[in-house]
Amino acid sequence: MNKSLRAAVLAGAIVLSFGFASAGAQESVLASEAENRNTWFVELWGAPTADGTSLSTVRAEKDAFRRAAAAAGVKYAERRSFDSLFNGLSVEVDAANRVKLMRLDAVKALWPVSQIQAPPHETFGGGAAADLATAIAMTGADIAQNSLGLTGAGVKVAVMDTGIDYHHPDLGGCFGPGCRVAFGYDLVGDAYNADPTSPSYNPIPSPDPDPDDCNGHGTHVSGIVGANGAIKGVAPDVTFGAYRVFGCAGSTDSDIMIEAMERALADGMQVLNMSIGSAFDAWPNSPTAKASDRLVNKKVSVVASIGNSGASGLYSAGSPGVGKKVIGVASFDNTHISLRTFTIAPDGAVIGYGQAAAAPLAPTSGTQPMARTGTATSTADACSALPGGSLTGRVALIRRGTCTFNTKSFNAQNAGAVGVVLYNNVAGRFSPTVIGPPTITIPVVAISDTEGMLIDSRLAAGPVAMTWTANQETFLNPTGNLISSFSSYGLAADLSLKPDIGAPGGLIFSTIPLEQGGYATISGTSMSSPHTAGAVALLLQSAPKTSSQKVRSILQNSADPRNWSLAPGLGFLDNVHRQGAGMLDIDDAILATTRIQPGKIEAGEGAAGPFTQRLTIENRSKSAVTYDLSSVNALTTGGVITPSFFLSNASVAFSASGVTVPAGATSTVDATITPATGPVNGQYGGYIVFTPQGGGRVYRVPFAGFVGDYQGIVVLQPTANGFPWLAKLSGGFLFNQPAGASYSLVGDDIPFFLVHLDHQARRVRFEVFDAVTGKAWHRISDDQYLPRNSTPTSFFAFVWDGVTFKGKGNKPKDFFTVPNGSFVVKLSVLKALGDDTNPAHWETWTSPVVTLARP
Repeated sequence: MNKSLRAAVLAGAIVLSFGFASAGAQESVLASEAENRNTWFVELWGAPTADGTSLSTVRAEKDAFRRAAAAAGVKYAERRSFDSLFNGLSVEVDAANRVKLMRLDAVKALWPVSQIQAPPHETFGGGAAADLATAIAMTGADIAQNSLGLTGAGVKVAVMDTGIDYHHPDLGGCFGPGCRVAFGYDLVGDAYNADPTSPSYNPIPSPDPDPDDCNGHGTHVSGIVGANGAIKGVAPDVTFGAYRVFGCAGSTDSDIMIEAMERALADGMQVLNMSIGSAFDAWPNSPTAKASDRLVNKKVSVVASIGNSGASGLYSAGSPGVGKKVIGVASFDNTHISLRTFTIAPDGAVIGYGQAAAAPLAPTSGTQPMARTGTATSTADACSALPGGSLTGRVALIRRGTCTFNTKSFNAQNAGAVGVVLYNNVAGRFSPTVIGPPTITIPVVAISDTEGMLIDSRLAAGPVAMTWTANQETFLNPTGNLISSFSSYGLAADLSLKPDIGAPGGLIFSTIPLEQGGYATISGTSMSSPHTAGAVALLLQSAPKTSSQKVRSILQNSADPRNWSLAPGLGFLDNVHRQGAGMLDIDDAILATTRIQPGKIEAGEGAAGPFTQRLTIENRSKSAVTYDLSSVNALTTGGVITPSFFLSNASVAFSASGVTVPAGATSTVDATITPATGPVNGQYGGYIVFTPQGGGRVYRVPFAGFVGDYQGIVVLQPTANGFPWLAKLSGGFLFNQPAGASYSLVGDDIPFFLVHLDHQARRVRFEVFDAVTGKAWHRISDDQYLPRNSTPTSFFAFVWDGVTFKGKGNKPKDFFTVPNGSFVVKLSVLKALGDDTNPAHWETWTSPVVTLARP
């Protein structure tokens, strides 16, 4: 196997592929569409020091592992060693040695080291301090600051990200003791980039003590947490710790994240914000999720973005946000946005626009005629070449959809346009980029769907001229206070309720490095997570003795569920597995005198029947309170990658219609949830509501569950490509192979198995059998806790080098070099939460005959 392929494709090593799509069956696919890793976490059996094990014991266990690996002839390169939050190491290892490593007695489990892309740093043109102020008002943080006098003073908040531009005056202007950014470390260096497909690939960290930010994302996140200057964040007096895990661009690896977590713990951080994560890695027992849980056990409140993969359907949330004790945060759109404007004839109607990334800035004066290239119903407006000269001297109005913004803008540019106005094909505003090639040399701006349709209707009636201005105005956002279109869906793969809560993340104005302009508007769950982290700091300032394990429940009790983002006027509540408890309401959480545990209910599989949860209500006031109990359903979803929406018939019965809680005491009540009956394999949810008699603050507990039998989801779902495949690599493509396909096992000539997983899998196993006699030749690989694919036609690639193993596989006699001949490979997939002794919980596929023909 050549060196570049070995870095990308290894037996049993799997990483999600993005972007491949097909309208019909295929005979070949690009090999680069399946990216696989050769870096792994080695988890050992003992608990780490955070769980009470002594440091000497943990390190002795690692030494014993190293000796055992050497004795077994396992070859690997050690990357990092972990003691406090994870007991084990991260290693680089090839296919054959990975299998040997996996079967050592000293090894509890192997986990892939996830590659995590730095969140896109795309800004929305315009923006002003008012935009952050409106977002802060959405959560009540303005009330906590102005009426309750809370600023986060004395609370240490860690930001694991791209670093912080501590030179920024809004973030203190310095780094070190006595500064706002008082703690931190750069774990990677400017040039680090873990993405092997990037031209700037550089997987070798160059750590140093200076966590300055050359990307911008971490500075934006930090400003939301606690800027204090031209703009004011949620908790403007917190002390920051900056833990840099990204270079100036590209990706990082999840073992670097755990190293950063251990540093934050050692530095005494009280809150950790992680606006990063591994999409579709929805298993709460992944290494970053478990390390996060241990941080919570060590009195650190951990807040993480739930992910920006909402367009990819259900179960798209990622680690560490799915951690059992982590506060996983969804995104709501900001209610307002400040924008630059142009006006249109004949009445001077004002249109607010955002600047497209990678296009020249729009002018601040001048009048030009407009022209439309389609209509308000066009689905592929300007996706094909436009007649030469048809737009000469005009600004083109183009509807979003089908092709890239670069393609649309380039076609308009070639037709002579002097500018492009892109308008949305769904409600609200958006943040486009026209990055090429080809290069766009004319201004490109973005407007809302309603503004676009207004201009379209005027152009349909006659000429329209537009005038650029230098003005900036604040506009209501039509999707404000609704879940952002990009925000990921839960549930977690084990049906735990994720996300936990939501906060403003769409169109948030905050700090960026001074050399990049100082301020910008960016969207993402990356922005909603720091709103929540700042809120936790306010809560801890108001009640310093609050347990980190209770913080999440306190926030959930007072959150406010929002209506369905796709049709809010219908009055249906949006999915619990997308908004969690609802919008963060920090002033109500701080002032709350009632606490309800648990703060969420995970009802599990509906096939098990009604689910009963005992709720404990604590009254911290000086008077008895009686609560009336009720429930309200949110919408139910069906499907996995492509969701559909339904009304829910779930119901909740209580052991009593009301509950009285004496002053300073607790009471309990049982809530029995009867699951929804449809759709098949759907997710349902709702809220238990505690309404005080005589008026007062209402509290809620979200619940969610699965409709029917969770093992009813088909994992090996047939795809347009016809996966699974037996495949062969040639010229960068993987070709579908017929029965009897021959492989020399020399270089790249080895069998590939391309598999589409429509849902997370508990276990994926490959076994070999003689095609004639049926003799078992044991296993190729046996992997656990796999993510699902991102699209209906994306896939994972597994390879076989002709070697198999049986049993523990930790002795030479357990490994087999399969002789030349004809074989079939059996793929077995154990479904999420499946019982491995129940055949109905497995799905299988048998390959065409594979012929091994070594020279």
